[in-house]
Amino acid sequence: MNFASPPQDKAALEEGAAFTPRFDRDGLITAVVTDAGDGALLMVAHMNTDALSLTMETGIAHFWSRSRGKLWKKGETSGNVQRVLELKTDCDQDVVWLKVEVAGHDATCHTGRRSCFYRTVRFEDGNVALVMDGDTARFDPAEVYADKA
Repeated sequence: MNFASPPQDKAALEEGAAFTPRFDRDGLITAVVTDAGDGALLMVAHMNTDALSLTMETGIAHFWSRSRGKLWKKGETSGNVQRVLELKTDCDQDVVWLKVEVAGHDATCHTGRRSCFYRTVRFEDGNVALVMDGDTARFDPAEVYADKA
């Protein structure tokens, strides 16, 4: 799928009907992923043109892995595939928001947890610490990703 270049006219970009995603200089757009049912923030990732196109064409979330330098279908290994129920963009079209339904163990994080956001940053008396929020793994990552290590 080819996406048109974003319009120079701010009103057309912000109020128009054309979806013209604004990819950054690396060809990526930020993707925020939430649970379509309860709105929980599951993950934040990036998409290139191919990932966004595949997501729109298949209804299954695809992303660009910056660390691995490759396209990936979310849940391909774990079985926790994300079916996209709604795709939104922000006012200047440089972020997309996917509302998804997660298959499998209802886990999105590679650690086996439902969300990648399972720790809270606490700042008290000049000290910073990460505090677990109580979410536990829904699958054993060592078992699921054994052949990927």
